[in-house]
Amino acid sequence: MNFKFIHIFLFLFISSLLFSQTELDSIQTPVKWKKSGTALFLANQSSFSNWTSGGQSSISGTIKINYNFNYYKKGWAWDTKVISAFGLNKIGGSEFLKKTDDRLEVYSVLGKKFNNNLIGNWSYSSFFNFQTQYAKGYRFGKDTNGNTNRTEKSRIFSPATTQLGVGLYWKKSKNLWVNVAPMTGKLILVNSIFTDNLNDSETYFGVRKGGNSRFELGASVRSFYKAEIYKNITLENRLSLYSDYLDKPKNIDLDCTFNIVMKVNKSVSTNLIFQFVYDDNDIKRVQIREVLGIGLNIDLSNIRI
Repeated sequence: MNFKFIHIFLFLFISSLLFSQTELDSIQTPVKWKKSGTALFLANQSSFSNWTSGGQSSISGTIKINYNFNYYKKGWAWDTKVISAFGLNKIGGSEFLKKTDDRLEVYSVLGKKFNNNLIGNWSYSSFFNFQTQYAKGYRFGKDTNGNTNRTEKSRIFSPATTQLGVGLYWKKSKNLWVNVAPMTGKLILVNSIFTDNLNDSETYFGVRKGGNSRFELGASVRSFYKAEIYKNITLENRLSLYSDYLDKPKNIDLDCTFNIVMKVNKSVSTNLIFQFVYDDNDIKRVQIREVLGIGLNIDLSNIRI
């Protein structure tokens, strides 16, 4: 990936820190697990009838679950985040439902604070990350008669990505942290039905003809930031960078998400999501996703798991 894109996203991330109007609390040291989470139902709808200027009716809905497990004791910190999202869109006149979101991710980092108190919030760390999707993904097109058709592009565990790495963990609070892992192993698993018919020069998420896996060794950086930037307006930012030492280390994979929540009341909010993804194992272009909708929020903090 061109480094100018990395500079742009780093600038956006740092700028979001500067706009914060609240000071983040320093880390407390509880001696037991803390759990917290939210469920969000996001909806969009438009309808037209005899509308002379044109328009196409559509309806979409997305369910997102964001849950956290946190444990601190005697310098040890174990933080785990589970992100689950699935969304569908139905456009009037189309026979197919189309996905607007599909994600299952588990990210867990274990840190041990340095014995030297002068170091501050730094820890040794090891982390684990797993990502896949729930439902089949399709590429849509037209047949020779002009009818819409679809070709399966992906499915659950195809691809499935696992990362395991060691490095350093800086944590100001649960709302601001950065994990740097200069030694990260990455394993990509796919179903061989997607690779059996590839040409010798083609790959499927980096996996070559007839294969079902790809191993990479590289460096990763992950960060998380959340703050109230204005009254009842919250910004949440997640940034992930990865470089493969073994193959084109200058092509940096990127996944950056900005989620702006404008709270109406305790249960209702307006959500604006921007996501930027670059992975040249998939396509050699920046992928952009934008979602705006009214959300119904449910607090999962008191649910026992």
